[in-house]
Amino acid sequence: MDTAEDSAAPSADGAPPRVTIVLPCYNEQEHVVDEVKRICAAMDDSGYGYELLAVDDASTDDTLARLRDAEAVYPRMRIIAFGHNGGSGTVRRIGSQRARGEFVVWTDADMSYPNERIPELVRMLDEDPETDQIVGARTQEMGSHKALRVPAKWIIRKIAERLTGTRIPDLNSGLRVFRRDVARPYLRLLPPGFSCVTTITLAFLSNQHPVRYVPIAYAKRAGKSKFHFLKDAYRYILQVLRMVMYFNPLKVLMPPALALLGTGAAKFVYDQVNQPFYVPNNTVMILMTGLIIAAIALLADLIVRSRDGA
Repeated sequence: MDTAEDSAAPSADGAPPRVTIVLPCYNEQEHVVDEVKRICAAMDDSGYGYELLAVDDASTDDTLARLRDAEAVYPRMRIIAFGHNGGSGTVRRIGSQRARGEFVVWTDADMSYPNERIPELVRMLDEDPETDQIVGARTQEMGSHKALRVPAKWIIRKIAERLTGTRIPDLNSGLRVFRRDVARPYLRLLPPGFSCVTTITLAFLSNQHPVRYVPIAYAKRAGKSKFHFLKDAYRYILQVLRMVMYFNPLKVLMPPALALLGTGAAKFVYDQVNQPFYVPNNTVMILMTGLIIAAIALLADLIVRSRDGA
């Protein structure tokens, strides 16, 4: 991003870090330094070489100034300052693209995730070569609009499970660690908003990259939530369908095509029993719609299979 200002501190021992932690920061002035302190303390005790990319997403408060003040205290922290607000997805995409570590960690700066457990999640991935991503699956919902968020997230998660054929305990957890090289082809697909975490989950699952879920506690966030229920819930649903369409369009398009063809065939039989040699227009429309959707599904699947890379 041309508007980003990057302040990079070299690793203390000169060696490239094994872990890169991407920390989006937007109007978190009251607690951003506490979060940096908590992450760095856990990583310093872990034995892993690391870098912390603290990305200020054009905050309108003193978040960037607080990070600058803490820069000398935490030499493993690199500050990236955006010139205009790009959204959490943009922050995570650019942070992941600039990551030097073998393992990339996503988390938030709002004190809601147990960031002291980051080394534990990294170690799980490091010691399990068969897994490509570890996701912290929240055991409770502490966000705003809880009465609406819980059923909405459940419905969206069930849609994603149905389309991917995989059990997903937490579709949009913000705490996760993944292998940088595995994720790199999918980073360009990340949307700018909150649904980026859903995107990276579905990209891995749709391409047979094993994802492991680890239960974590989830605290009430500090500061004001940036989540907008109606807008972000709509984006989540749209992103689930978009991602599955991108990697496996038959999962989305073939069920309605077969349903229409089956309905049309049944109605055709019914019509012939009641009035032989006569086919009503609505029967023709049902059958033709099913055939068109099926043809689009097959064409989309052909395009996906002939595409190089992600």
